[in-house]
Amino acid sequence: MLSSELLAKYDIPAPRYTSYPTVPYWDETPSKSKWIQSLSSSLEGDSSWSLYIHVPFCESLCTFCGCNTTITKNHDLEGDYVDSVIKEWETYIASVPELLEKPLRQLHLGGGTPTFLSAENLKRMLDPILSKVNYDKDNFEGSLEVDPRKTNRRQLEVLSELGFNRISLGVQDFTLKVQELVNRVQSFEQTKEITDAARELSYDSVNFDLIYGLPCQGIEEMTQTTKLTIELRPDRIALYSFARVPWIKPAQRKFTDEQLPVGAEKRALYEVAREMLLGAGYHEIGMDHFALPSDELSVGVDEKTLHRNFMGYTPYQTDVLLGLGVSSISESKDCFHQNEKVLNLYKEKVSKNEIPTLRGHIHTEEDLYHRKLILELMTNFELDIPEKILSPMALKLEPLIEDKLCSLKDGKLSVSELGRPFIRNICMTLDKRMLTKKPETKIFSQSL
Repeated sequence: MLSSELLAKYDIPAPRYTSYPTVPYWDETPSKSKWIQSLSSSLEGDSSWSLYIHVPFCESLCTFCGCNTTITKNHDLEGDYVDSVIKEWETYIASVPELLEKPLRQLHLGGGTPTFLSAENLKRMLDPILSKVNYDKDNFEGSLEVDPRKTNRRQLEVLSELGFNRISLGVQDFTLKVQELVNRVQSFEQTKEITDAARELSYDSVNFDLIYGLPCQGIEEMTQTTKLTIELRPDRIALYSFARVPWIKPAQRKFTDEQLPVGAEKRALYEVAREMLLGAGYHEIGMDHFALPSDELSVGVDEKTLHRNFMGYTPYQTDVLLGLGVSSISESKDCFHQNEKVLNLYKEKVSKNEIPTLRGHIHTEEDLYHRKLILELMTNFELDIPEKILSPMALKLEPLIEDKLCSLKDGKLSVSELGRPFIRNICMTLDKRMLTKKPETKIFSQSL
């Protein structure tokens, strides 16, 4: 168990490092021509790409959620949104024909609730893409996030027919008291029904998303949630820290400080779940994922192909991640790009055959350098420190080394078992942008 002294010292606001530079430090949005050129050049040679599609709709608001969502029960909105995604796709392939030529390795539907869309609209949205791209069903990962309360077998059947083979279930916590507080009442039976259906339909991998640090969540609740999770034995588990950001998500203001576990009390929830999952045969992946030995994430660790991007840990990296839909983020070799976050503005731009840009970032050579270092540390927990930053970095690392969170020997930085929970803090010593300009206001969630 982590000491209260370490937790008090290092439980500070810190990026999650799903990107570098982190979004608050993006400073030069690429023009349309620059963005298109960047996509094309990133897909030269022996390259591959991934696709993310954001579906923002949810019928109710889960108050722990930090995603870009549109809360509605009006399913008449489905058709217009599907039309917009298809039109955005057509705008891209008219300018970047390489998207049709280079192999598509991954396709992920996120949200919101992707299964807000009917089976028919899911197929109508995906057919114009998958019917044109170069993808091999035997070497392809099609995945989607689902709310078990709003998902039916027909939707899973349609997606399976299109090549989808991985499903991620939002669970968070199985105890009713916590579920009621976060406005996400979901029975064990509902979760089991969708888990069983996915396996019957030959989905290769089932993931559960769990959260620790939710209001009124204690050891008893975490133990029960983990016990029931192990009973259903998903192939992967994402065990996320509750990111409390009420300045971004006002719904989180309903939670009082007294209701929320913090510091050592919060971290104890993770440690309880961790010990149970390791005891059940799971491997710990990165800072917040677990996987069975046979799962691709575990294989990615063994083969050192593990990657981290805006969707968290993935088994491997592609040269381009293209995001379609409102608020989606894309990534090329030298740029980040984010779509409009307001639904009507997104639809308006797409209707004019425009790329619906909100903001982005053009990497400098220094960005690419530090990005590579941070990614290496986030995935492998060790790093050869280049000579040119060894001395200044050693000074920043001194307190972390003294606390036995990491070691630095012969130019190699290694994160200790004790230090794994503090990987975000260690990565901050490599974050040149943050070191140059510390934020004046609170923009990141706590590190633990």
